[in-house]
Amino acid sequence: MRKLSRYTLGGRLMLEVSNLDVFYGKSQALRDVSLRVNEREIVALVGANGAGKTTLLNTISGLLRPASGSVEFLGQSIDRLAPHIIMQLGISQIPEGRKLFTDMTVRENLELGAYTSATWKRRKEILEQIYQLFPILKERGRQLASKLSGGEGQMLAIGRGLMSNPKLCMFDEPSYGLAPKLLAEVFGVIKHLQEQGITILLIEQNVRTTLEVADRAYVLENGQIVLEGKGKDLLQDDMVRKAYLGL
Repeated sequence: MRKLSRYTLGGRLMLEVSNLDVFYGKSQALRDVSLRVNEREIVALVGANGAGKTTLLNTISGLLRPASGSVEFLGQSIDRLAPHIIMQLGISQIPEGRKLFTDMTVRENLELGAYTSATWKRRKEILEQIYQLFPILKERGRQLASKLSGGEGQMLAIGRGLMSNPKLCMFDEPSYGLAPKLLAEVFGVIKHLQEQGITILLIEQNVRTTLEVADRAYVLENGQIVLEGKGKDLLQDDMVRKAYLGL
């Protein structure tokens, strides 16, 4: 793996993935993947479709089991824990395509995110925080999720992910299916969450905007990390510019 430059990692280590190998049957999806995410960082994963980015998030959240390697969150091994336990520890994943319950109301979708007994007891308080971030969700509270626009649906997906009061929020293609004019709004929310103390691990198809907002980033190719560095440094890297920025 190539590193662009030396840099100081700020904050305590929150997530550490070490030498991860993941398979689908006999097909290897991740090979010897290692990365770190520090508290209050925005860390991006950049790569083409099929590079293994979603597989990595699904492994961190417990939906997939690694064949070898380890995943630690705040110093605790989590790679053999059930997904609901991992969520209780403070990791939330906002999936690609939103995955809303379309035959349920906006309010019901949000409340489903308050999965743990602790967050369920605080659901009204957390809901008010979500409504401050996304006032339209309060207006649409009794409306079916199927009736939302693409942008409103993404707000609901993010809000539902925040209902678990996460320490680490993992975004998988948050601008997927959205009009370009909504991209700035989505990234504004991500920056706001960072300012509120939430750590972000981000996959996003808009590589330029992602690297502009990311503190650090990793480039994933064919299931392997091939490059890492500060977001702004990766924007100037010849390989990144040619492969992902069309320059």
